[in-house]
Amino acid sequence: MSELGGSSILLTGGTGSFGKAFIQHALQELDPRRLVVLSRDELKQYEVRRHFGDDPRLRWFIGDVRDRRRLERAMHGVDYVVHAAALKQVDTGEYNPFEFVQTNVFGSQNVIEAAIDTGVRKVVALSTDKASSPINLYGATKLCADRMFISANHYAATHPTRFSVVRYGNVMASRGSVIPFFRSLAERGESLPITHKEMTRFWITLPQAVKFVVDSFEMMHGGELFVPRIPSMRIVDLAQAIAPGSPMHEVGIRPGEKLHEEMIAVDDARRTLRLTDRYVVQPHIAGWGYEPPEDGTPVPDGFAYRSDSNDLWLDTDQLRELIADHG
Repeated sequence: MSELGGSSILLTGGTGSFGKAFIQHALQELDPRRLVVLSRDELKQYEVRRHFGDDPRLRWFIGDVRDRRRLERAMHGVDYVVHAAALKQVDTGEYNPFEFVQTNVFGSQNVIEAAIDTGVRKVVALSTDKASSPINLYGATKLCADRMFISANHYAATHPTRFSVVRYGNVMASRGSVIPFFRSLAERGESLPITHKEMTRFWITLPQAVKFVVDSFEMMHGGELFVPRIPSMRIVDLAQAIAPGSPMHEVGIRPGEKLHEEMIAVDDARRTLRLTDRYVVQPHIAGWGYEPPEDGTPVPDGFAYRSDSNDLWLDTDQLRELIADHG
């Protein structure tokens, strides 16, 4: 059984796409003693609660990570925390930067302090490919959060709480996915708007993302940034997989958007080890008993983990099969 089995778990941002998939996995595979779901939106929380049929293992907290006292109440008696709450829309962040700072940066510090003060054992925070060499406000706030969670292992001092980060790319069938948008256009016979025909992205399914997070709790000592070895795909291949034969037109890269995404920068590669299913970026400073994975292999000089130079790719047929299963 997983380390999380039979434990008390808190999930922040628990009514988003990842949150719902995590709850499903936890109830079916982990059998937690208690699973606390913290989120801001009363309506979404009501809908998710109905979906899971008021399972007695679930506890529902309306609250915001900006409110440290509410976090402390929600974390009372909790063993493990999955921190998924964040503001994520790139263009919204450019227009409302301080709102993103308050949730993604200040909110992260609140999670760190509440976890330490309530005696949580382990915290895994969810990151994004946009936090590596960020060019937009959202990515910059998530990079700040990543460094804060890594450094929190020092901040915890003699307390037992340990922190790690998981970073991955685009999630298939998550909220805001392009798949239903492209489908609706194709049904009307309209041309599909492609940002740039050379654009590439990393791609992961929701079940894969959830399993990766759960497995990271098993592996972590504190201070690691875990990055899954996942395939890349071309935007034009995705469009053809969703709507074969549909016409396409370029609309240009949006402000704050990259042509290719990155999950590990060249300068971080010097601290990166490759394992079978993941990369592990080791902490800059490891003074709290950090132990590197024994089976890790250092990546070569000049390595960068980018969606255009990845060694794993999905073609149109593979994408179509994944969309049929998860889209």
